[in-house]
Amino acid sequence: MLNAKITGIASYIPDDILDNEMLSKMVDTNDEWITTRVGIKERRILKKDAGSSYMGIEAVKKMLAETHTDPAEVELLICATSNPDYRFPSTGSIICEGAGLKNAYAYDIQAACAGFIVALEDAAAYIKSGLRKKVLVVAAEKMSSMINYNDRATCPLFGDGAACVMVEPTEESGVGVLDAVFHVDGRGLEHLVMWGGGSAKPTTQETINQGLHYLFQDGKNVYKNAVTDMYTASVDILKRNNLTADTIDWLVPHQANLRIIEAVSSRAGIPSEKVLVNIQHTGNTSAASIPICLDEYKNQLKKGDKILLTAFGAGFTWGSMLLVWDM
Repeated sequence: MLNAKITGIASYIPDDILDNEMLSKMVDTNDEWITTRVGIKERRILKKDAGSSYMGIEAVKKMLAETHTDPAEVELLICATSNPDYRFPSTGSIICEGAGLKNAYAYDIQAACAGFIVALEDAAAYIKSGLRKKVLVVAAEKMSSMINYNDRATCPLFGDGAACVMVEPTEESGVGVLDAVFHVDGRGLEHLVMWGGGSAKPTTQETINQGLHYLFQDGKNVYKNAVTDMYTASVDILKRNNLTADTIDWLVPHQANLRIIEAVSSRAGIPSEKVLVNIQHTGNTSAASIPICLDEYKNQLKKGDKILLTAFGAGFTWGSMLLVWDM
């Protein structure tokens, strides 16, 4: 029986930094307020006249070069993004063109901040079924494109970035993507949403004047649900696989808010030294946050490490995934 494992990973974050001091000159906030509440010191901003695909292309090219992979061998690219370049065509198709993936099919998925792990399970299904042998999962998010920098509640939270993983088959048992659980609750709509620009509220001068084309977040409601749901999904995965907080090696949570990360890991009984965190210098990069974090820590990961991934985002959409590292 085929299993699916990650065989390559790379990320891209822009060079331009927006730190807390710079942000305090744009909106009524300060470094202490931001650091205390969300644990973020700086975030990267893509200032080029380009969309999320620019960062996705850079991440794919880097991953292909590091793994010495011929672009012609890639059969499928799944792009997880809430910030597509355009309503259509897919951002995945733009990334394929820019990265020279001439033989790959591509499509986008939208599962908000949980997008990477959802796309990774899709990729694993293609591999395990034998339909594809080399699949790329790209998470690319130009979050700055939907942020109101006059809104002190949301503008400190988000940054831009992208990451790419390559997924391939293995006949070795007990490695790769072993299990995942996902949930959705549409009642979360009103708490985390961009109201304008879709078919429900098409773009008009009125929607622009009302500021409906920016991300809206009810922070207290999102915090409460994120902690509860990420914790519950993580415990479910551990129980289903006869694991405990002591027997996993790493927790890689969505990098949304340091207090959320600490609350989830504390409730699950996972010590801080097992929790991978990079939110201090990236901010919340939505679907890209988990793979960017994995890439930054990949030199610490060893073959056989049991890794728990968990994420929560708009929808509400949330879930957890169990990986055994073999790269």
